[in-house]
Amino acid sequence: MLKTLSMVFGIVFLAVGILGFVPGVTNDKDMLLGIFQVGTIHNAVHILSGLAALIAAKSEDYAQLYFRIFGSVYALVTIVGFVQKDTVLGLFDINMADNWLHLGLAVAILGIGFLVPKAPAGPRQSPLI
Repeated sequence: MLKTLSMVFGIVFLAVGILGFVPGVTNDKDMLLGIFQVGTIHNAVHILSGLAALIAAKSEDYAQLYFRIFGSVYALVTIVGFVQKDTVLGLFDINMADNWLHLGLAVAILGIGFLVPKAPAGPRQSPLI
């Protein structure tokens, strides 16, 4: 299950990161869907998060580690975002919609990383078969 969730999160993060560069989906004020503040670095972070999730989807152990690490990172980004209100450490711009989305993502991702059990390993085949 963790591998599947990691694959889904990877595809969604990649899509969001790429859509942040698409005119029409992002308006001239760098607002994705007219709601979320985005920019080049913010989009790159989403793309890298997505690539990491896709790589982690290769095993239950890696997927679990991904969710635990990235959930913690998104929790930190959320805290910094609520404190600084319109930026994350001056690296990229955010708005309140981003902060609430990051909070929801942090809770969901940490929940997956710590509450979803790893799928049992399948039966191993003998090297002679």
